[in-house]
Amino acid sequence: MSVKLKCAPKFLQSPRIERLAAASRELALSGKRFLYTADETQLVYHWTEKCNAIVPQSGDWAFPPEQNLSLGDHACRVESGMDFPKLKEMPSRVYGYEATPESWGRDYAFLLVNTPPTIHPDELIVGEFHWEMNEVRKYEFPPEVFELGRQARELGAGGTSHGHTCLDLAIGLKLGWSGILQKIDRNIAKYERLHNESKLSFLRGARYCCTAVIDWIGQYAALAEKMAAEASTAAEKERLEKIAATCSSLAKNAPQTYHEAVQFIQFAVLTDRMVGHGNGYGRLDQYLIDFYKRDLAAGSLTREEAREYLAEMFLKLRGQFFCLGGRDRDGKDATNDISYIVMEAYDMIDDYNNLGVMWHPDMDPKFYDYVCDVLARHGAGIPSLVNYDLIRDAELRSGIPEDVAWNVAYSGCQWFCIPGMEYCDQDVNALNLIDPMKRAIDCGIAENVADFEGLYTLFIEEFQRTVAIMRKFKDVQYDALPYVWPEIMTSLNCHGPIERGLDMTAPRGVDVQFTSTNILGIPNVADSLFAIAKLVFEEKAYTLADVREATRTNWEGREPMRLRFLKQHKYGNDLDDVDALYVRITESIAEILDRTTNNRGQCYRASLFQFQGHTCPGIIGATPDGRLADEPLAHGCNPTAGRNKQGLIATANSMAKVDNVKFQGGSLQIEMQPKFFDGRENMGEYIRNFSETFFRRGGVQINLNIMDLEELKKAIDDPMNPEYRNIIVKVTGYTSRFITLAKKFQQEFVSRENYKGF
Repeated sequence: MSVKLKCAPKFLQSPRIERLAAASRELALSGKRFLYTADETQLVYHWTEKCNAIVPQSGDWAFPPEQNLSLGDHACRVESGMDFPKLKEMPSRVYGYEATPESWGRDYAFLLVNTPPTIHPDELIVGEFHWEMNEVRKYEFPPEVFELGRQARELGAGGTSHGHTCLDLAIGLKLGWSGILQKIDRNIAKYERLHNESKLSFLRGARYCCTAVIDWIGQYAALAEKMAAEASTAAEKERLEKIAATCSSLAKNAPQTYHEAVQFIQFAVLTDRMVGHGNGYGRLDQYLIDFYKRDLAAGSLTREEAREYLAEMFLKLRGQFFCLGGRDRDGKDATNDISYIVMEAYDMIDDYNNLGVMWHPDMDPKFYDYVCDVLARHGAGIPSLVNYDLIRDAELRSGIPEDVAWNVAYSGCQWFCIPGMEYCDQDVNALNLIDPMKRAIDCGIAENVADFEGLYTLFIEEFQRTVAIMRKFKDVQYDALPYVWPEIMTSLNCHGPIERGLDMTAPRGVDVQFTSTNILGIPNVADSLFAIAKLVFEEKAYTLADVREATRTNWEGREPMRLRFLKQHKYGNDLDDVDALYVRITESIAEILDRTTNNRGQCYRASLFQFQGHTCPGIIGATPDGRLADEPLAHGCNPTAGRNKQGLIATANSMAKVDNVKFQGGSLQIEMQPKFFDGRENMGEYIRNFSETFFRRGGVQINLNIMDLEELKKAIDDPMNPEYRNIIVKVTGYTSRFITLAKKFQQEFVSRENYKGF
């Protein structure tokens, strides 16, 4: 049996793309594309004393390399093997650190213009970087941030607020970097006349950044010209002259051609990612369609060339989050020729990617058939399938106007955002639901609570305490962010920051500034409370004190008791009694967060998801659902592995009972055996029928891996086996080569439910 389906791409790679794909794979497998974390506390609470979500490779915030855990080949940064050589010359180190956007912009500009341009053989889309801002710039949050951070963590909350929003690259594609610079200069002149130094500090920082981007692109043009003059063949000279002309044009003007537009996106993503965060980048098919139509009509571009440019960009950017589909401003299907070409580009290269397709009932059926066919043949969770109408309605429910909400974009692991108009710091805030549950049990013992409703009331009160401390913690971060760690590069492609002289992290920097937070452990809490309701309050077989002692001691000496708690009904089996409790908990979460506002006057929103905290059970301890302390928690809103005994349909039915419009994501994660498709001619048809039914019933997202987890276990101990080297999996909401993950993440992955079919 093979680990995964043998993919038969419908579009063959040209020799040039073959060579570029081989080079990209080698970069990933050599460790030069790895993304790291070093602290399990960070994974659970999204905050540590270092206040940084991702481990820098070097600099003041770096951990010892031996401590680092690989999250996989998830980065577009290319490891150079050396620290930034001009670190001591950074402006903030020469002239002194200042917590101002202007100081931040100087440092960013210095880093970028001193990142040497590199043009590799065969490339037509260029650009890479080797260091991030969090490696080179010291930054200092006020002491209050650290004190409240520690208090929040004690109560089950945390967050960092670095990035995780979505740019609107339509701005830059229309204006170009030169047009953005002109807009900055106009507003500098305005606020100089109005004597507003605070706004000028941001705009001067933005000017440093924008001029640095233009300078850096110019460096690529100069290098390409130099290499062209030294080229040994006519073909090589022509390739390099094309790069030089494209980069020279982009340094001066807005993109004029499809090739220039793709190259603009490449530079825009790179220069944004150099800040070190994980943003989304919007609706790729909407960005490129007009460029494609013009060039195709003019005879200057073929469909094959359009596909290859995108394939090349994907190989270099490591599949940063783009999406396709959805509806247009008038509510009509937004699928277009680029939607197909993007999918064809992925189909052709069969490599790491994070594409999402936003389905709706009126979507072009031919396109969605192809999407499901690609997903079935490649089996690596690409693309993620997302319910567009539901995520648009979630934005409408939050108060976003209809003429804005239509442009919602799937932007990250399981979250969505309005490109260029919404700062949500998604995926970097966390509420650990198990902490307030354990405190509620302690309170229930102290108060001698008489029934389950009394315990549930205590649980909600404790959750409110957790949310309250998180609000205080986030507010002091928000007060500091525009000065300590402004999102200037992101702000350049957003609506409002330049005109208002405000970073997007500042109050009113952009119009939409919700606080988004991931929730860890909802299925475990539902299963735990359900078991307590049955065995403590209904059958009176045990007391709350028994439960507390059993979980504190990891059920030691209480195996019969643990098995009784484990054998109670579990969420994920389409059982109305326990599913109803799960739904009740989600409703309570939504109600509390709806009433909680940040210091921008906008509410909190929850995702029924958590990045990787479920892989760190030691920090959590045992739970009353019968889970031992060393067993992973439930992955997001999916049932705890091994508990969904009734198959995938039952699990999907359980998940669809939640009113998902009240949340900012919650993906159904599926690991399916390849043998299910043996002898079936149309694998995609099964995926289409299942996904459409799930979405019509209120599901929000599907991540589907098709691979045998039992077979994949062998890859953990035999990573050099050619059969395993390039197996790509959808880990949580992001994709990675399996063998590049830290062993603990590999082990959690292969412990998941291995469905035998739909």
